[in-house]
Parts: sequence; C-alpha cells; structure tokens
Amino acid sequence: MKFLHLGDLHLGKTLGDFDLIEDQRYILDQILHIADKESIDGVLVAGDVYDKSIPSEAATRLLDYFLVELAKKGIKVFMVSGNHDSDDRLNFGSALFASNQIFISAVFDGTLPKQSLADGDTEIDIYMLPFVKASQVRHYFPEETIENYDAAVRTVIKNTPINRNHKNILVAHQFVAGKGEDPALAGSEGVGTQSVGTVEKIGYDCFDEFDYVALGHIHSSQGVGRDEIRYAGSPLKYSLSEANNEKSVPLITVSAGEGVRIELIPLKPMRDMRHIKGTLKELLDQKNIKAPEDFIYATLTDEDIVNDAMGIFQQVYPNTVRIDYDNSHTREIEQVDISGMAENKSFSELIGDFYRLMYGCEMTEEEMDVMRTAAREAGVINEAD
Repeated sequence: MKFLHLGDLHLGKTLGDFDLIEDQRYILDQILHIADKESIDGVLVAGDVYDKSIPSEAATRLLDYFLVELAKKGIKVFMVSGNHDSDDRLNFGSALFASNQIFISAVFDGTLPKQSLADGDTEIDIYMLPFVKASQVRHYFPEETIENYDAAVRTVIKNTPINRNHKNILVAHQFVAGKGEDPALAGSEGVGTQSVGTVEKIGYDCFDEFDYVALGHIHSSQGVGRDEIRYAGSPLKYSLSEANNEKSVPLITVSAGEGVRIELIPLKPMRDMRHIKGTLKELLDQKNIKAPEDFIYATLTDEDIVNDAMGIFQQVYPNTVRIDYDNSHTREIEQVDISGMAENKSFSELIGDFYRLMYGCEMTEEEMDVMRTAAREAGVINEAD
C-alpha cells in the first residue's frame, strides 16, 4: 500500500506582506497530481495544518478543497493536530469526515486511536497521536511518573495494544531527537521550536514498535535515528534560511514482504524563494534578472543607503520580501561593543549615537522628532522626554 506523508502545511501563512494562499493551493494541486500518478491509498498529515489557531476563511476553504479532492479519489486521510492548530477547531466535524474516510485525531482523550487497512497479505494499523504536552497525558495516567514529553509519549504507547504481526504506522507531531543530536531546523518553525528544551524532546527509540513514524513539527525533511522515523518537512519554503532547500513529499510503500520503502518526490513551487546579493546596479542589470516573480530577499552591498530601495526593487521583483545591507558600515557595527552604550544617556543621545554608527552622519531635528513621537506612542519614553 502507498501513502504520501505531509506535515506543516501552515495553511494561511504569510511571508512578510505576501499572502501565500495561492502558492499553497498550487502545491496542494501538485500533491493531488502525485497522488493520482502513484495510485496512493492514503495521505498522512502530521499536524500544523493551519498556521494559526484561529485560521483565516481562505485557509479553511483551502483545506476543505484539498480534503474533498482526496475523498473524490477514494484516498483515505489520517490527520493529527499540531501545536499551531486549535484542537477543537480541527476536530470539528471529524465524525462526519470519518464517513468519507477522512480520519482526524485533534483532541487527545487518553487513547491512541487506530485505523486498520488491509490489502492482500499486507495488514496495516495506523495510529494517530495529536500534539500533546506532558500535563495532558498526566491527567489520564495519574499513577504514572510523567515529568517530560518523552515520558508522556512513552506512557501513551505503553498503554496501547500494538499487534506486531501487522505493519504499524504512527502519525505524530512532536520534537523527536536522534541519538545525541537534534533534528536540523529549517528556520521557519517558530521561536517555540527553536528554543526547545530537554523537557520537550522525545527520544526516537520511543517508537521502536512502529515500522514507520510520520512526523510533523520540523520544516526540514529528514530521518531521525532511522530513516523510517521521518519529518516530511513543510511543502513550501517559509523562511530565508530555507532558500537553498529542496522541498519534497515522502512516498511510503508498505508491504508484508518488503517492509517499508521511502522515496522523496520533489515539489516545485509556483514562486521560489531566493536570496540575491550585490549592488543595486548589479542586481537590477537586465542580464542578471531571472524569475522576477520569485520571493526575493536582497542584500545590497552599496556603501551608501539607497533611497526607497524597496520601491525600486519591487518594480522589477514585485515579491521582494526584505532588503538589508552588507557593507563597511554594517560590518563595523557588528564589531562595536554596545554593552555600555546606554549608560547615563538620554533617549535622544542613544538614538543619535545609533544613527551616527549606521549612516556616518548626524540625525536632523525633524528625524529625531519622529523617533521621539514613535517612542512615546510605544511607551518607551514619557511625554516629558
């Protein structure tokens, strides 16, 4: 039997000021095409379906479209919630969805729900574990010592009967670490993931009883501990740090005789994400311009600040997300020790010093007035300052 493993769709996500719904629809259509071409039996969706706990109307419509298309094709769906999802919202209508073979486990109720499939000699049990915290599991197993996420997940699995005569798949959304090393982050997972502590980490050996573990939470595609414990990665690039990554969708083939085979099928976005660097003149030279519709992060090496650089850039690259500088001034600032800069200085002196470091000249009084007004509105200084 064949499955596609998806994770971290983050439907409704934006990139700077740019709405990604159209890009997400494009990539989901590509996944639907792969499902047709490969005669897929099921899709494993490992959480963070939405980007926000209260998703936009456009995001919910897009998920509805995707699930309806899969249902039309007779493809089963096994979906769990992630830390970005609202459990109750994602779980809404799950009983009705199940009648169309769309199985959703978004609210942890103390059990590890299972769906069983069979094709000839191949019998597969698919378990679905929504994103859980130690406190949630402790509520259902008060007699157990559960001090961290690892103990929590081990407790859930220990209390779940697993038939080793079947092939067993788990769909989960957690931070799973390999032996002595953490998974490589893509950069767009969010502050919570990037600052994860030992309490949240789960050892990959926790899943020894499963033939394949479809993980979500990390946006970079990779195996953890063994190839069959895998993060699908996000289907699109969601941060500059992913600009050089190649996105893919894992195709999982499970059979009684051969076990589990994994093939990564490349995904091609509607608009790529690129980081370009050089002077304004070089980057906008006609012979250097390519794929102008891509999402662009530009680093200018001009020594002088370019007035309205974003406006100029967006005339050529309309989807420019951000512009920064790498020149002698910025490199000098990187070397400056600012630890004592704020000592016994007024707001105006601090802002003036910073401006001088950045631009090599003095602020005008009009510019200082704008900064004071902004600081008062933000509550940084009071009206008397």
